[in-house]
Amino acid sequence: MVSIENLTVAFGGFTLLNGISFVLNKNERVALTGKNGAGKSTLLKIMAGLQKPTSGNISFPKEVSIGYLPQQMKLSDGRTVREEASLAFEHLRKMAQELERLHLEMAERTDYESDAYRQVIERATDLQELLQMSGIHNFEAEVEKTLLGLGFARGDLERPTREFSGGWRMRIELAKILLQAPDVLLLDEPTNHLDIESIQWLESFLATHANAVMLVSHDRAFLDAVTTRTVEIMLGEIHDYKVNYSKYVELRRERREQQQRAYENQQKQIKDTEDFIERFRYKATKSNQVQSRIKQLEKLERIEVDEVDNTRLNLKFPPAPRSGNYPVIMEGVEKRYGDHVVFSNVTLTIERGEKIAFVGKNGEGKSTLVKCIMQEIDHGGRLELGHNVKIGYFAQNQAELLDEEKTVFETIDYVAVGDIRTKIRDILGAFMFGGEASDKKVKVLSGGERSRLAMIRLLLEPVNLLILDEPTNHLDLASKDVLKKAIREFDGTAIIVSHDRDFLDGLVDKVYEFGGGRVREHIGGIYNFLAMKKMETLQQLELSASPTTKGEEKREEPSENKLSYQEQKELNRQQRRLEKQVEEAEQKVASLEEKLKAMEEQLATPKGASDMDLLQKYLEVKARLDQAMNNWERTTTELEKLGGW
Repeated sequence: MVSIENLTVAFGGFTLLNGISFVLNKNERVALTGKNGAGKSTLLKIMAGLQKPTSGNISFPKEVSIGYLPQQMKLSDGRTVREEASLAFEHLRKMAQELERLHLEMAERTDYESDAYRQVIERATDLQELLQMSGIHNFEAEVEKTLLGLGFARGDLERPTREFSGGWRMRIELAKILLQAPDVLLLDEPTNHLDIESIQWLESFLATHANAVMLVSHDRAFLDAVTTRTVEIMLGEIHDYKVNYSKYVELRRERREQQQRAYENQQKQIKDTEDFIERFRYKATKSNQVQSRIKQLEKLERIEVDEVDNTRLNLKFPPAPRSGNYPVIMEGVEKRYGDHVVFSNVTLTIERGEKIAFVGKNGEGKSTLVKCIMQEIDHGGRLELGHNVKIGYFAQNQAELLDEEKTVFETIDYVAVGDIRTKIRDILGAFMFGGEASDKKVKVLSGGERSRLAMIRLLLEPVNLLILDEPTNHLDLASKDVLKKAIREFDGTAIIVSHDRDFLDGLVDKVYEFGGGRVREHIGGIYNFLAMKKMETLQQLELSASPTTKGEEKREEPSENKLSYQEQKELNRQQRRLEKQVEEAEQKVASLEEKLKAMEEQLATPKGASDMDLLQKYLEVKARLDQAMNNWERTTTELEKLGGW
């Protein structure tokens, strides 16, 4: 469908893409991956026809249509959300207007036997068939369904686009592209401004409606759910794998290990051959053998190991100054804008060292509550920060606020104070801005490089409460893993606002859900929360006598009796969940204890006592048993608090 042949992109003496070739076929869903600055966005722009390569060709059939969603875009104002999204069908409107004009022309003309009249009839017939096939009479319903799927409320559809933030306006552009149903979809970071529910909707849409798709995303779970092929850009070249992202990571590692073993074996063979030649070069009786070995070496096809980009983000937060036991305490916190209630009666306590997530649809108050904690906006209720709390804050728009005319070094030098200024070069090097990269101007940096630059500010002074608002937007997958590890090892407290399920998995042990003007606490990781929410949604659908369309819900203050019922319902649900977790924990403990007992019996024998591998496995199982016991005790305690036992 789209063919890339020997494509090269070079500038300033640097080759970004070096003679790459591949074909994007019909119905393929391809993940384009690689480090920030590797050339992913550049390749998508070239495929979309917005940029010219230095050399090489891109070709596709004339009838193939391409839809492209860039990371950043400029949108025009003056239309409502519905009107802007409906521009996706502008070509159908023009066809309908032409058909109407042709009908009028046929009614007025009398030269029924002429070739010109016959041509008018043929054109009108073709247009009529095209419009019927395109479903023009149903396009308004498609516009509405797509916008609601991407998170808009029904009441938002008649609002002017200028009232929405950049993230929401990006969703409008995404809706337009999806509605056009192009033959090829090129999506550059489509999930950056979507919440979890909208990402799951987009996953389903791409799996069931899209034709050929090539996308860049740093959401591992999204890539695994959508794509079946992975094209990696590394050091200007591509490596093509016919599998999803997670499988590609395994295959890439296995491939390099196999290459390395084959390379080492061949190098040993070459050395042995060269030693033989050197030893018997001047011995007449061995001359034939020597010549044979020389020819053998000349014909040998040398094995090469794929070159790897070993530049790696090195991130470690400074030791956190000790804060009080409870860095954040809230009682009855609320925020209103006029008659609109963002959230009310928020009561929660965050303990020192906890890693928690704020999740929910965009616009439900996650960033607003963060601003309340930062004391940037007024609020109702009681909100107290604990003793000696020092906050480090990363906002999702910080990368956009950088001065584009400053260099990387100047950007950090401007905010650094004291002794830290002597370490700026070292810090920049740890963030892959070493050498000449520190002299780059901000305006030439990719989105990921800008995010890394904004992240450096967090390292300029030690903090004990990290508040990270969408920290993974624009970070590549390798950098995300490093950031996740750094937060996990951070000995302070962390509040993470994110829609990235894979990033939150194994990082947080408590989730606060924002929605409907309330903030609800959920104990457990992000996938426990998602599994529970899916069950809860099904129950609500079954119990609802008169379901309302998304976006039409009217928020009402619950009566005392209704609130008691809802609270009891929530309590019962939590008890059932915890009872199941206790049962699973008991089964796991029993299984590990049996395994440990069997290994202890083996270790008691002379042979087992000298088996270091067995001892290592024993220690690993024992550590897993200790962790399982801790989980069982924690879950049992939570269940007892709820009155479950």
